[in-house]
Amino acid sequence: MKTAVLLEDLRSVLSEEQLSIESSHNNDLGNGGLANIYPYTEEDIAAVIKHANENNLSVSVTGSGTKRGFGGQNETSDILLSLSKYKGVVEHTVGDMTITVKSGTTFQELQDYLAKSNQKIPLDPFSPAEATIGGIIAANDSGPKRLKYGSARDSVIGLRTIYPDGTIIRSGGKVVKNVAGYDMNKLFIGSMGTLGVISEVTFKLRPLPKYESLVLVSFPDGNEASIKEFAIKVLDSILEPVCIELLTPSITERLNNQRSYTIAISFEDVETSVQYQEEMIKALTPPHSMLTILHKREAQKFWEQFYELRLNEQDSGEETTAVLRIGVVNLDVMKVMKEAVTLQDLKNVAIEAHGGLGHGLCQVKINGAKEDVVDTINELRKTVESIGGYAIVRHLPFSIRKEVNVWGEKPSYFSLLEGIKTKVDPKRILNPNRFVGGI
Repeated sequence: MKTAVLLEDLRSVLSEEQLSIESSHNNDLGNGGLANIYPYTEEDIAAVIKHANENNLSVSVTGSGTKRGFGGQNETSDILLSLSKYKGVVEHTVGDMTITVKSGTTFQELQDYLAKSNQKIPLDPFSPAEATIGGIIAANDSGPKRLKYGSARDSVIGLRTIYPDGTIIRSGGKVVKNVAGYDMNKLFIGSMGTLGVISEVTFKLRPLPKYESLVLVSFPDGNEASIKEFAIKVLDSILEPVCIELLTPSITERLNNQRSYTIAISFEDVETSVQYQEEMIKALTPPHSMLTILHKREAQKFWEQFYELRLNEQDSGEETTAVLRIGVVNLDVMKVMKEAVTLQDLKNVAIEAHGGLGHGLCQVKINGAKEDVVDTINELRKTVESIGGYAIVRHLPFSIRKEVNVWGEKPSYFSLLEGIKTKVDPKRILNPNRFVGGI
């Protein structure tokens, strides 16, 4: 009954083809809606959000659903606002190396478009074929190449965001050298859509590399001292790798048919520079390790398989999937990987884990029975917190999110976050309970 009334009200805002009732609210990941809405324009988005705010209707914002299992204690909101049909390039200034794009555009669509101009966005999110620009920015997603590229906060120079009252604001600008005033972009990036709906994003771009390669240094004996010593030599050298990522044996086996701890070192530059750095790695490689070099298309294929992490499919009744994002001091990544491998045997779960030896960010994917997955999350979090790090659950089915504290304990500055939320969204209609402390 509520859905029928809701749709009737929204017909005054949008066309019939932009409204539907679907089974999305029954999805195992939650964060669904009684009514699905597909805006075509920024004005459509503003009208829907304003209508929801005036009528105290909760709104879940989504693109293609790759972040749907990330946070949230509400299974179903009144409205599921899908930006999947709100896509396309708004403005591309090739000479200035900037681009403005609608937030429903998928990352791969945008990279394919930019490749025609020999340019790219310097980000490496997971599930690039499905992940939308808005979702990547809202979650501040990044991968191993964050060492060189930075995060979304480093690539975004401008945003257009719609507040709950329908007001459209602009932060940043469309030029790279924009230093006037506060950097308001950082307020919205990583806020999980709890402060406003991002409608447009302006990025600074990089040229496509002339050449790239991937050096895989494997340690069959798994000697922690050897791995750490080699990593320190690389970090202290004049090398300029795009990433220095430590992979656990399980993920190495899937990607390179070799079950051992492996350090993946990526280079992007002109061919002579890449080859020079490869030779330096060969000179630093310790005895009893194995070295493999993948060039150009081989390296690209490795990364394509690496980033293809599908999370928007429903879990089976017998197995549960969880993904953790962990942050520690960079060389403590080795401790996290060792603990993950130990827990794999103790808890009877399958784990694929990797972490950046240059930036300290790790990702741990866990598959297994519900109870075993929850136990593994709790044990990993204890280990990480004992060494001064943090663990965030960035994917988990809704039923288990009610049992596990996705964000961990509230930070000391939580009152500031809560104050901003109260000021911007006093009725708490946007992505309820999706952020730290249930904001």
